[in-house]
Amino acid sequence: ETLKTFDQEVNAFVDYMFGPRDTRVRGWFLLDSYLPTFFLTGAYLLCIWLGNKFMKNRPPFSLRPHLIVYNLGITLLSFYMLVELILATWEGGYNLQCQNLHSAGEADIRVAKVLWWYYFSKVIEFMDTIFFVLRKKSSQITFLHVYHHATMFNIWWCVLNWIPCGQSFFGPTLNSFIHVLMYSYYGLSVIPSMRKYLWWKKYLTQAQLIQFLLTIVHTLSAAVKPCGFPFGCLMFQSSYMATLVILFINFYIKTYRKAPSRTAVKEIPATTEIKNGFHKDYFAAANGLQNNKKAQ
Repeated sequence: ETLKTFDQEVNAFVDYMFGPRDTRVRGWFLLDSYLPTFFLTGAYLLCIWLGNKFMKNRPPFSLRPHLIVYNLGITLLSFYMLVELILATWEGGYNLQCQNLHSAGEADIRVAKVLWWYYFSKVIEFMDTIFFVLRKKSSQITFLHVYHHATMFNIWWCVLNWIPCGQSFFGPTLNSFIHVLMYSYYGLSVIPSMRKYLWWKKYLTQAQLIQFLLTIVHTLSAAVKPCGFPFGCLMFQSSYMATLVILFINFYIKTYRKAPSRTAVKEIPATTEIKNGFHKDYFAAANGLQNNKKAQ
């Protein structure tokens, strides 16, 4: 009874903040109450904290078969959402510049159903971080990573309840395309023989940045030439995407624009004796390397 009362109070507050919900999605799994989304997000953050403590003095798990299956599954789901969103919006005659919430009839319902899967995929993608924890890839568990995963799941609960179609289609369409590429990359990177072909990680990050910028432009286009889509939602989405752009640019600079470390390259002393065109230090290093290889 206490939990039920708390649930009613939370949902009454949310309704007060955002207004009446879209009746077309009432009764859909996880949407009527905010508590499941809230608790799943809390469980996600708790798993990261407890998982790191649990793995601290334990060897990392390999999980190669699990990762191949997982990444293949997310790739296929993303491909389905991409194709279905393109077909549904084409069927509904969606306006690329600005699309309202009610003019496309059954096509709007079709879009909303795909966007529900998009929302649900965000809780599935919590496993990205759990796999990092179990494999002790702590360097991958950045603020950007956790912020993006935790907020997207909650934001899309709101989107599905209040703006489940119309202008909301554009970001998930782009993101589904990016995820087809991204999870394909992750899946292939688990296979050692494929890693030499994965030269395109840098360009994948660039594609993600372009995705965010295009989404901001598309969102603001509906503010410049309104079509009835809620203005406050447009401003919120643009602001949120701006935070992702800033964080991804920071990640990109740190990852791909690092200057080579001076300590990594040792200069050969000018006074070193030269023999047959080579410094004697070269022969010493080479012999040391050979001896080490023999000893191994």
